[in-house]
Amino acid sequence: MALCLANSLIARRDFIPYDQLVRYKWWHKFGYMSSTGQCFDIGAATSQSLQEFENRQKLFATQSNIPIKYMDCLSNHELLKQFNVYCSEDQVAGNGALMRLAPVPLFFYRIPDRAVEYSGCSGQITHGDRKAYDACRYYGALIVAALRGYRKEQLLDDDFYVKHKKWFNDKELHPDIESISKGSYKKNGYQAGIRGKGYIVKALEAALWAFWSDNNSFEKGVLAAVNLGDDTDTTAAIYGQLAGAYYGYQELPERWLKHVYAKKFMETLSKWIAYEGECWQKRYESSISPLLTSNI
Repeated sequence: MALCLANSLIARRDFIPYDQLVRYKWWHKFGYMSSTGQCFDIGAATSQSLQEFENRQKLFATQSNIPIKYMDCLSNHELLKQFNVYCSEDQVAGNGALMRLAPVPLFFYRIPDRAVEYSGCSGQITHGDRKAYDACRYYGALIVAALRGYRKEQLLDDDFYVKHKKWFNDKELHPDIESISKGSYKKNGYQAGIRGKGYIVKALEAALWAFWSDNNSFEKGVLAAVNLGDDTDTTAAIYGQLAGAYYGYQELPERWLKHVYAKKFMETLSKWIAYEGECWQKRYESSISPLLTSNI
């Protein structure tokens, strides 16, 4: 799903939730961007949201007199505004929203408040609980900070959120996520109750514990995340997003990289998303500069 999200950002050169859902649907139905050519291990919440999205597409096509075969290519801005992309039921707070997040802060990190808000929205379209929205906002902000060169102690500062409230547009965090932002994960791992569960709050706490306790080693952090048990691949994937942004490609174990499927494709995709993100920044700044000038 992270590859689907990255491809959407590149293809549309912007944050278009509708297009993201289309690509997630392609993954679910046709194996788009899957290493096996098939969808596997999809969570119940994501599956239900994608089914709801497809149902809404059919209804929208009928109401708008659009042939259903064209709905996946919908690009008219007025029509996109009319389509409700929040396809999840309320109180859905699984970890799937968080494990695909990284392309969003990677694309938008140059404009932190946009990156943080889009991070939240990227999760909310399939996971409707506020905790999912705020977990993605907070973790997106950490990835943004890592990409902007913050030191590890700054990333793990218990007052990180307070010091960066402008990035969050001064919107409060859910109390469960705020507790994590204040360092609830800084304890003795599994023995102290850290678990890599499917619940997004537990998953976020586990990933941050792994980052906090990894002794500045990406490899140790991944293994620590996996060894928590339960939803091991998700915990490691969430850890890897922040740790990868902080440590950089050069710190990834070479013997692991040799076994990565479609490595060159993903390396190219990473460079492309960085390029398109820079182009987006220039368009964004040029679009707001006349507004700033008019207010002087």
